[in-house]
Amino acid sequence: MNIEEAFDKVEMLITNLMQQSRIPGLSLSVIKGKKVIYSKGFGARNLEQNLPATPETLFGIGSCTKSFTCLGIMQLAEQDKLSIEDPVSEYIPFKLGMKDHPIQIKHLMSHSSGVPNLGIAEVLIQRFSGIKETYVPLSDPEDIYLHINNAQKEVVDKPEQRFFYFNGGYWLLGQIIEKVTKKSYEQYIVENILKPLKMKRSTFLQESFEKDKDAMIAYWMADDKQKPSTHPFDLGVHAAGGLLSSVKELENYVQLYLNGGTLNDDQLISEKSIEKMFEGLLKFPQEGFFGKDAYGFGWLITEDFFGHKLVNHGGSTGMSSANISLIPGEKLGVVTAANCGNGQGSIISQIILMALLGKNPEKDHPVIVSENKHKPLIGEYATFKGINKISIKKKNGILYAINEEQKIDFPLIPESNEPDDFTFFVPLIGGRKLPVEFILNSSGKVDLLVDRNYFHKIS
Repeated sequence: MNIEEAFDKVEMLITNLMQQSRIPGLSLSVIKGKKVIYSKGFGARNLEQNLPATPETLFGIGSCTKSFTCLGIMQLAEQDKLSIEDPVSEYIPFKLGMKDHPIQIKHLMSHSSGVPNLGIAEVLIQRFSGIKETYVPLSDPEDIYLHINNAQKEVVDKPEQRFFYFNGGYWLLGQIIEKVTKKSYEQYIVENILKPLKMKRSTFLQESFEKDKDAMIAYWMADDKQKPSTHPFDLGVHAAGGLLSSVKELENYVQLYLNGGTLNDDQLISEKSIEKMFEGLLKFPQEGFFGKDAYGFGWLITEDFFGHKLVNHGGSTGMSSANISLIPGEKLGVVTAANCGNGQGSIISQIILMALLGKNPEKDHPVIVSENKHKPLIGEYATFKGINKISIKKKNGILYAINEEQKIDFPLIPESNEPDDFTFFVPLIGGRKLPVEFILNSSGKVDLLVDRNYFHKIS
């Protein structure tokens, strides 16, 4: 499949996903080696004025910021200003950990510290969005240190035993950068990463973002609708997820990783350090779409993506989102960004990469296969003479059988992921299963067998 055919195929899938997921606007770029081979905006960066999303639109990239923070740490390590194996407490007033097992800088970078989520990002995002106020004091560094250091009893294990995605750990990494460089975190990242990469519009600052002529309106999903919201501009989230950028400017960031740490012959980081960032330290406890994933330094690692190593990271502030995905062995990269919390960036990046690798996303991507499998099943069903009725609906990617009259609903768990297997089950007490079977015929008629009932799709 050539590039034009690949993008013709995925553009239709992208617009379908946008409508299904209610994504107002989305931009993406695709990079091959040192060249941008595709760049486009879809939908609206501003729904109320119907202004289009473009490759230059600024979006909040959320936790994609984490790789910038780790890149900064690795730069300082190469300059012998720190070691990633140094205890965190050597640099900042950090008190968590187990005796004789100090938490090191690399443990914060890889979410392997043994410290679980302490809710810092959630408190600040909810505060800025106006969704909820918990009154947890998190308004300056002293508040955040107090919040973290008071959580000693929350430490679950010694380092490198369990994966816990700990946003607060990245705030601490930002504090280490400030301590070592005697500059603010934001100033260091701008001077040592953004400026050399010619990412002139990328910013952490509210005033810079609001002056920009091509910036998103952020949207928060409430009452089943996307509603305008406020991006969380706060020092407490900067190092973990505070950068705003465009896919156009992130193209240079991707090229840095695909070309051994260089851009236009300028070396920002060694290839050896990049390889270190791409090594998974701990595997995720749950399965991903393509087996178990591992976490490196600011990057998620999938070892077998159709025979290739996939390095990626997503980010979401709840009102904007992004994804950066790389296949280093093929020098391929995809960047997506959207102005809502669920921008489907990971799936969109994967289907683009699959198409470029010669795969058919409609047959080979689990989410697309699931969508196509579920679509004909959703609707209203009734038994003989309409005596009993049931609805089949989809919530968070899972089919549910709902009986409005009895006010009950139950999930339908597929027996397999095969596209032509329409057998499901309802989990019951004691590990038992209630079989559920959909019967599809060539004319499009759909029937449903549940226990003693034979339902027929009526709408």
